[in-house]
Amino acid sequence: MSLTPRQRRAERRARHGNAVDMNLVSLIDVFTILIFFLLSSAGGVETLVSPKSVKLPMSEAQTAPHETVVIVVNATDIVVDGRKVAAVADVIDAREDLIAPLKAELEALASREVIRQENNAPARRLTIMGDKDIPYRLLRKIMATSASANYADVSFAVRQRSAS
Repeated sequence: MSLTPRQRRAERRARHGNAVDMNLVSLIDVFTILIFFLLSSAGGVETLVSPKSVKLPMSEAQTAPHETVVIVVNATDIVVDGRKVAAVADVIDAREDLIAPLKAELEALASREVIRQENNAPARRLTIMGDKDIPYRLLRKIMATSASANYADVSFAVRQRSAS
C-alpha cells in the first residue's frame, strides 16, 4: 500500500505528536521586561552625570539640557568628554587666554562626521560643567578658547534647586 507524500507527513505528525511545545507565558514576560526597559531608557529627560569633584551651583531653570560636548572643570583638571586635556594650574598661570590643548580637542570633536542629520546643529554647542569655586579668569579662558574653536552656543551645567 503506497501512501502519498501528504499522507506520510500526516502519519509522521501523528506518530510524534505535537513536537513544538512553547511556553508563551515566559516569552510574554521577557517581552514585557524588554519593552519596559526600552521605554524607561528612551525618556525625554537628559541628565548630565556630575563627577564628585565638581560641586555645581544651584539654579531654578526649567529647560532640559541638549546633548552637547561637555567640558568638566574641577580644582585640578580640565576634561573634555572624559579625556583630560589640561591641568588647571598650568592654564591659570599662563598669560594668554587661549588654551591650546583645549582648542585642539574641540576642533577634533568638531571635525567628526555627523551620522544623524538632526545632530548637525548650525551652531556648535558645548556645556561647561564647572565647580562653583573655580576662578572667573579660568572660566573666561575656557570660554575664549571655545569661541576661537567656533563653539558659539555655550551652556553652564547647574543643579536644579528643589521647589519648596
